[in-house]
This record gives sequence, C-alpha cells and structure tokens, in this order.
Amino acid sequence: MQTDIFKELFPLFDAASAETLDWLLSEAVERDYPAGRAVLMEDAWGNAVYFILSGWLKVRFLRSQDATTLAVLGKGDFFGEMAILDESPRSTDVVAFTSVRVLSVPAQKFIQFLFRDPQLHHRMLQLMVRRLRKTNQRTQLRQQVPAVRIAAVLMGLANTYGNKNEAGIDIFNLPIQDIADLSEVSPDDTNKVMEKLKDKGWLVIDPKRQVLSIVNEKQMEQLAVFR
Repeated sequence: MQTDIFKELFPLFDAASAETLDWLLSEAVERDYPAGRAVLMEDAWGNAVYFILSGWLKVRFLRSQDATTLAVLGKGDFFGEMAILDESPRSTDVVAFTSVRVLSVPAQKFIQFLFRDPQLHHRMLQLMVRRLRKTNQRTQLRQQVPAVRIAAVLMGLANTYGNKNEAGIDIFNLPIQDIADLSEVSPDDTNKVMEKLKDKGWLVIDPKRQVLSIVNEKQMEQLAVFR
C-alpha cells in the first residue's frame, strides 16, 4: 500500500515521515476475511496491530458460551495496539460482520515504528485520551432512556464510519442483538425503538445490501443528545 493512501485512511499517522511509513508498510501483511470469521482470537491479542482497510467488525466480550458486543469498528480504524502496550490478557475476540480486509503489523515492528518518530508517541496519547472519553460517554449514556441510547450508538457509528450521500448517512445494518449490546437496552425494547424510528422515516433499512440509512440526520442528532 502507498503511504499517501495509508495516511488518508488513517489520519492519526499523517505526522509520520514517508520513510518511516514506507518501512512500516513493508513489514505489513494484507489479509481478507469472510463474514462471520474471527479476525482476532482471544488468545492472540498482543501479537499484532490490525488496520481496517474495508468492511465492518465487532469486538466481543466472551463469557462461557455467551458473547456480548462491546464495539463495532469500520474502515479507517485499527485495533490491537493497546494489548501490545499493556500486555494484559484479554477475554475478547474480533469477528467480521461483513467481508473485511485488514493490514496487520507484527507487535515488535509496531513498537519500533513508534520509536522511529517522536511525534507518534504524542498521537498515540491523543488516541488513548479519545478512547477514554468514549468510555466515559458510554457510562453517562446508561442513565438515558432507551431511545436516546440507541440514537447515540447509531449516530456515533455514522459520524465515525458512515458513508454520507444525498439521501443521508449509510452504515452497516447491525443485527438487533448487537445494537442492544452496544446501547445496553434489552433486545425487545431495542426492536421497538428501531421500529418507531423507521415509522417516523428517520431510518431506512435495506436488508439485501445490509445497509442502514440515517435519512433524518438532524432529528437523530437531536435525539442522541444527552439530557
């Protein structure tokens, strides 16, 4: 992959020199995974950092036979870097929602990459702060009514990974159970809220294309505001 394309997909690294990025990309490997395939197993955290070139994935918390969706990731995001830095065991895995393509960088090569360019340390700190802020926002979200929680989850995904067009913002059509996990609302209540949003004309779902379109962005943004 060319460095300019990589920087466009992953702006966090646009401060890295072309030489440093060329070295990193020379150590990276592109892999394709079909929908439903585990991209990262729970016992493999800390081995590499994964950059999402296309597709949608979910991070799941595993407990016995149960799995709870903790996060949904899309094109332009990456994961695995925290496990490299803290080396703590994980009870999570990452599974492909759709067919995905990722670029993986071995753990030691990624650490060397960070040390090659001092500015990258600052960028990584910024990333950690942003992710901590998201965690705090999710905690605050638990105090909101179900409709606000669900709207906040959908708008968060739309603002981060959505494909904006004249009709609205398109994201992957998440299953009800995954929306319920992310919003911490029961599946039954999640289904009721989703039906109401569709009846209002704020959402349009195309099952064949696996696309959820937010067609009334203004109203959804207003609903998603914490009160």
